[in-house]
Amino acid sequence: MRIVIAGGHGQIALRLERLLAARGDEVAGIIRKAEQSDDLREAGAEPVVLDLESASVDEVADRLRGADAAVFAAGAGPGSGTARKDTVDKAAAVLFADAAVKAGVRRLVVVSSMGADPRHEGDEIFDVYLRAKGEADAYVRGLKALDWTILRPGRLTDDAGTGLVRLEARTGRGPIPRDDVAAVLAELVDTAATAGLTLELISGPAPVSVAVKSVAGN
Repeated sequence: MRIVIAGGHGQIALRLERLLAARGDEVAGIIRKAEQSDDLREAGAEPVVLDLESASVDEVADRLRGADAAVFAAGAGPGSGTARKDTVDKAAAVLFADAAVKAGVRRLVVVSSMGADPRHEGDEIFDVYLRAKGEADAYVRGLKALDWTILRPGRLTDDAGTGLVRLEARTGRGPIPRDDVAAVLAELVDTAATAGLTLELISGPAPVSVAVKSVAGN
């Protein structure tokens, strides 16, 4: 498969790129800064320099053409203000989804956040973030031309992955290592039967492949 990842230099994305490249997939990561390119090459991915905050739908679609799947793993990051929650966490996700439609890439997996809700109230930065992610998720769900899956991890940690997770429509809150989020994403990209699902993810009792097959109905 050829898989294009938005936010290619993110902590989850770099882990995902290593997993996909190791299993023989062709991986490209969209990044904002050319100086991040070597990190992607080291992970086995082709760096694609493009700023999703200023790019057009046509420019993103050009980078997506020929891909079998796309993953949106971009984020403004914890140090950013409210404005970038709208321009990255919402607008860039919408742009990427529209570009996937234009490029004819049906399979899209979106990394969202537990608690994302377009009706979430509050004016703190994290409130704005959850609202932006919720609005982006709602937009993606409305695109009939996409076979989308939305993944909402719990509290992210840098602990070593265990390969054991709980993946359901509702899991309740809990932690999840970034290693295990990447492992679940790698399985979801391959599992078209999860299209149309919004899934929460925390650490749990089931091996990743078993958890993904379970939600896929296998």
